[in-house]
Amino acid sequence: MSYRLGVDVGGTFTDLLLVDDSTGNTYTAKVPSTPDDSSIGVLNGVERVCQNAKINPEKITHVMHGTTVATNTVLTGTGAKVGLVTTKGYKQVLQIARSFVPGGLGGWVIYNKSDPLAPLALTIEADERMGADGKVVKKLKKGDLSRDLKKLKKENIEALTVSLINSYANGATEKEIGRIAKKELNGVPVSLSSDVVPEMQEYERTITTVANSYVRPKVETYVKNLQRKLKQKMNDVQLHILRSDGGMASSKVAADLPVNLLMSGPAGGVSGAVWVATQAGFQNLLTFDMGGTSTDVALVEGGKAQLRRETTVGDVTVRASSVDVRTVGAGGGSIAHVPELTGALRVGPESAGAEPGPAAYNKGGELPTVTDANVVLGLLPTEVRLGGDMEIRKDLATKAIQPIAKALGLSVKEAAAGIIDIVNENMYGALRLVSVEKGYDPRDFALIGFGGAGPLHANALGRLMNSWPVIIPPGPGVLCAYGDATTRVRDEASRTFIKRFSDTSVGEVSRIFDQLARKAAKTLDKEGVPKADRSTTYQVDIRYHGQGLLLTVDFELADLKKKGLDVIGDPFDEMHRQLFTFALDSDKEIVNLRAVAQGKEATLAARRVAKGSANPPAKAKIAKSKVFLDGKDRDAQLYDRRELQSGNVIHGPAIVLEMDSTTVILPDNQGSVDDFGNILITPAS
Repeated sequence: MSYRLGVDVGGTFTDLLLVDDSTGNTYTAKVPSTPDDSSIGVLNGVERVCQNAKINPEKITHVMHGTTVATNTVLTGTGAKVGLVTTKGYKQVLQIARSFVPGGLGGWVIYNKSDPLAPLALTIEADERMGADGKVVKKLKKGDLSRDLKKLKKENIEALTVSLINSYANGATEKEIGRIAKKELNGVPVSLSSDVVPEMQEYERTITTVANSYVRPKVETYVKNLQRKLKQKMNDVQLHILRSDGGMASSKVAADLPVNLLMSGPAGGVSGAVWVATQAGFQNLLTFDMGGTSTDVALVEGGKAQLRRETTVGDVTVRASSVDVRTVGAGGGSIAHVPELTGALRVGPESAGAEPGPAAYNKGGELPTVTDANVVLGLLPTEVRLGGDMEIRKDLATKAIQPIAKALGLSVKEAAAGIIDIVNENMYGALRLVSVEKGYDPRDFALIGFGGAGPLHANALGRLMNSWPVIIPPGPGVLCAYGDATTRVRDEASRTFIKRFSDTSVGEVSRIFDQLARKAAKTLDKEGVPKADRSTTYQVDIRYHGQGLLLTVDFELADLKKKGLDVIGDPFDEMHRQLFTFALDSDKEIVNLRAVAQGKEATLAARRVAKGSANPPAKAKIAKSKVFLDGKDRDAQLYDRRELQSGNVIHGPAIVLEMDSTTVILPDNQGSVDDFGNILITPAS
């Protein structure tokens, strides 16, 4: 008997899902995160979930892990001291960058540009030149390079990036520099742009590879330490890390190419949401993952999450595939404040985090947070014990909210309601970014709420977006761990290939795709994924000739070979119309080709719940409680989710309690329980 373990490390809690491979039974656990060393929280969680399942940890054979180590390294500016090797004449590539300034009109007045991840003082030039056709124009002067690398060594760099002009066409010179650097720098990790992202545009390729070097030592140390500690408990356990695009990478690949992990954490939640919603029969979704520190939202169409070719963390944008997740600093731990200058209530992005946490957690926190506001309003009843054993103190929450109420001249409950309204509006704005501003009507999508705090706010967000039903899955607080446990091994290979449709042929393009497919499959070979369990998908980046914008089209290679280039051209026109309301008659131009190899999806059957009537059973009804909603006190029924049955209908206002989360059903709304235990919330009318 063997088990798989999904682990998701958040800013406040670490969630775990243990799957029995023989029966499909699942066991969950939720423990506080340990920000100073995430592996401690992971090991605490392993101990807890194994106790819940009554098994020996040695029975766990695979650990699938979503991590925020790479993300937090960039956000906190605590990455490696990076040296950079560029082609002679291109030393300032990171300083020149792209002429984009965030913000509205006049944003440049207040924009403070961050320092490059690889400083100019640690950048050296290689006297060489590669042509755009991949032919060597000027051979590398090895002696000069060795001398300059010795100087970098004296600066105590912790990682080295090599990014040369046109190396996407031929990476031979980069590989030669890599060999020299390993000899001269004695153990310093070297990242080559031709390995990390072999695509055109020197700035994007350079910043992506520099970011890889910047986070590499921390990620490598974390992954190796975690693997060592897990093996002490589990012997031959295999550790996989969730990539930003929702696929899995081996621990070695993750350590070597950590730039692909920058959105690892949020990707797990989207994968879990897709799995749950597909079981329940929903293909079009808005995902809403609210934790203690932040909220992540994404759009899923046809059962597939929207991907983008760029990943942005803070003000660093790299070229790496990721689930199109938008993040806002709005979570259960977001701190409310009233600035003296404006006297207007603000919520976040500062967070109380795991330590000390909201005041209601009784761990030393005193500042007013969103969680405290929910406690004051009665939406997070004191009957709840977070993680199964954390007591909630309403008196401490009330004390924390009182200064806000005094500053606004409101009652404590009114102030708490204001905090909730503002944080809901912040999350509403993020949901509009992935739907309305991408040309999608949110009324065509269901909203799935998860994370520790998501079900508290999901009904209100559904009302704002007019997205129905609002789906609350079982175990919403550990859904990200479901995503980690159910995703599959994935890798991709890409190549820049700039040709107009009229200048190429289906045969030429197909031959390159076949080469890329074989290259992407090498990772699956190393992981021992049987060929019968593999699938390969294909993507092409297209633009109109003379245009700078690229759009990515997914397609089937068999269709391309059979029907011609219109298989990719027509969808490109349609995407352009959706985003910009028009398409052009100009020639279309291929820019990048990409093959994505994936293993078989993990099999995990959704557990069905017992059949019942419309009226929930008496044992599901815990008690009545007072809540403050829509400006007045109301009576709300409290339910134990474990006792709910398929077919039960819960009329709002109501609160559904479970180990890892709390669901609020608003007045004039109702929640129906489906066969899989999901609560589907809709307007009562």
